Amino acid sequence: MDAYQRARELVDAAHGADPGRTPDGRPAELAYADAVERWVVAISPEADPVLRLAARCQHLERWLTPRSLFPEGKPGYLAWRRSLYVKQAERARQILLEAGVSPAEADDAATWVSKTGLKSNPGTQTLEDAAVLVFLESEILRFHGQHADYPRAKFVDILRKTWRKMSPRAQDLARGMELPEAVASLVREALAPSPAS
Repeated sequence: MDAYQRARELVDAAHGADPGRTPDGRPAELAYADAVERWVVAISPEADPVLRLAARCQHLERWLTPRSLFPEGKPGYLAWRRSLYVKQAERARQILLEAGVSPAEADDAATWVSKTGLKSNPGTQTLEDAAVLVFLESEILRFHGQHADYPRAKFVDILRKTWRKMSPRAQDLARGMELPEAVASLVREALAPSPAS
């Protein structure tokens, strides 16, 4: 077994400990890893094994750091996200090194998982693109339901900001998605040109 396959098995074993479950009983983070990797390959069919491993580490052991450990509100949310980026990146590096992946490749994976160099680092951008596509594909309806108190304009603003984070390739893939009409209408509004002042 090569180092990449060994690393994949170790990463997926870590995901398997997630107490959260999908409706079909799979560990939630394992299902998420599959989805992120699938979108990474759609964005970049030539994705190398390290980028695909990094895709599987996007939410590595996220369940160990629940949002509830941080204060409510945007500053608390941002602190939680920064904490996750650091922990997930270091854990990814640790697992890849344990599997025998080279230090340079483990460092690359950690860089991408930590979201370092968004817009300037192709690996980081590909992971961000894949995460956004997973959000649009399978998470946005739940997010919408959890924040039913948000005014429509806030959802539109969130989508507009999210769209700006994506590469043109990912934006094209997003445009090709069949979204529920409630979400599709928000996306259309977010992408509409601003009215001339």
